[in-house]
Amino acid sequence: MRAREEIGNIGVVKSTLAANVSPAVHAVHRGQPVHPGPDDARTRDRVARSLHEHGPQSAGALSSSFGLTPAAVRRHLDALIALGRVSEVAERKVRGQLRGRGRPAKLFALTDDGREMFPHAYDDIAVEALNYLRDAGGDAAVSAFARQRLQGLAGLETRYAAALADVPADRRPAELAAALTADGYAASAHEAGTGVQICQHHCPIAHVAVDFPQLCEAETDMFVRLLGTHVQRLATIAHGDGICTTHIPLAPTAQLAPLAPTAQLAPTAQLAPLAVPPTTPGKVTS
Repeated sequence: MRAREEIGNIGVVKSTLAANVSPAVHAVHRGQPVHPGPDDARTRDRVARSLHEHGPQSAGALSSSFGLTPAAVRRHLDALIALGRVSEVAERKVRGQLRGRGRPAKLFALTDDGREMFPHAYDDIAVEALNYLRDAGGDAAVSAFARQRLQGLAGLETRYAAALADVPADRRPAELAAALTADGYAASAHEAGTGVQICQHHCPIAHVAVDFPQLCEAETDMFVRLLGTHVQRLATIAHGDGICTTHIPLAPTAQLAPLAPTAQLAPTAQLAPLAVPPTTPGKVTS
């Protein structure tokens, strides 16, 4: 009888441990998407924000901050770890501070992907720098910077030109869209009417381009050079449109041949004076 009770207890314990494992972790291991409920999502956001603002913390410290049990906090940490936004880190020794006995506490910190969830001040710094450049050198200086940003040794145009070098003209829009997607522009290319349209569903510099449309103009000029044909920018995210849309004609615009040098005309021949027959006095000639 005693053995049966113990076996029963073991079964209960195993069931309890399984219940404490985060469903998000199970979902990730099964290759399923993670869809937390609204309450769980809010709590995970609070946990991530605390790690962002205060640095690495233990599950115990987080539980004290939010008034949750360590097990509940650990469940949210497991979900964030499964999403790649949080990782365990070693506790750093602080000079002059004595650590208590026992194993060091496990600390949790945001990963690079986790930090990307929060806004940065990069846009503000870029706008301030471009404002200074415009005040010092005018709009022409901003345009020159926009071109240099794309055409420099490490610029987008240099890499894109290499990627499109051996691509047939009719496939270049699709290849350009793929290259833009790799750089975070979430681009696609599809036929539309008399041409092809490249749609960029995201713009990493949209907030800066709102005040400096020269950045969009330089990108449009880059498309012309890369595709070898005239293009028309129909919409931009910076202008308030949902997508940056560029229209590309199906056939490249014919390039007009340069005019041949104007031929030098021969000097005008000198006309000989007209011969006037002599007239007899008193006789009228007809």
